[in-house]
Amino acid sequence: MPTFIIFKNQEIVESIRGANPPKLQEAVKKLAAEAGSDGAGGFEGAEGNVSWAAADPAKGYEDVTDQVDTIGLDLLNSSSEYGGAKTLFDSSRPSSLGAGKGKGKSEGNDDAGQICDWVESDTDEQLMLFIPFKSKLKVHTLQITSLLPQSSGQGDEVLMRPKTLKLYTNRANVLGFDEAESLQTTQTITLSPGDWDEKTGTAIVELRFVKFQNVHSLVLFVVDGEGEGEKVRIDRIRIVGETGEKRDQGKLQKISMHG
Repeated sequence: MPTFIIFKNQEIVESIRGANPPKLQEAVKKLAAEAGSDGAGGFEGAEGNVSWAAADPAKGYEDVTDQVDTIGLDLLNSSSEYGGAKTLFDSSRPSSLGAGKGKGKSEGNDDAGQICDWVESDTDEQLMLFIPFKSKLKVHTLQITSLLPQSSGQGDEVLMRPKTLKLYTNRANVLGFDEAESLQTTQTITLSPGDWDEKTGTAIVELRFVKFQNVHSLVLFVVDGEGEGEKVRIDRIRIVGETGEKRDQGKLQKISMHG
């Protein structure tokens, strides 16, 4: 007799014995409703992979985050005490979402062998992220999640959400901070506190779609943060748009070598 076991947050929440379509449908609808109520939605990507996302993709587009070439990611000025570039595109729900005070697993890396599943800047508030893609994309929207901890007393380090973002398309590799300041951006975006959803800690960043056609890489430069802190925190980034032709790996590698 077939048995269907339903998990949520790695725990069994229901077990259904036998072929019972109505009961299965009811269980799935219940989980979907719970996911929608706590900001833990999951959406199918361009390659059929299901990953967490804070919001539905814009109408007519899809989550194309699974097109990020995680091997080629590069991130400058991130603290080694926290997650790296791959963390930002992890398909899992951020551990800090709903954990209370913005704290998730291994806060401060106290737990041996574990790494926090978010990124924090290191010496100042700036971050420089290089994002290569497996195929050419038309990028419509970025979803940026930043879950700030509530201050528990004096001496706590004040973290910030990104405020000013500069985007550059189709670069061969990551940009230096001085280099980025001297280049013309594809788009500059200034986020305000009201852009961040209170429940999910996510800002929906709509791009000038006509400028983000046939994109094989993005550089995201976090210029500063919102507030009086010294460091910026980002938990997840989701990319929404359309997929195009597959990237020619050999040609891009050659460009990178001579760039």
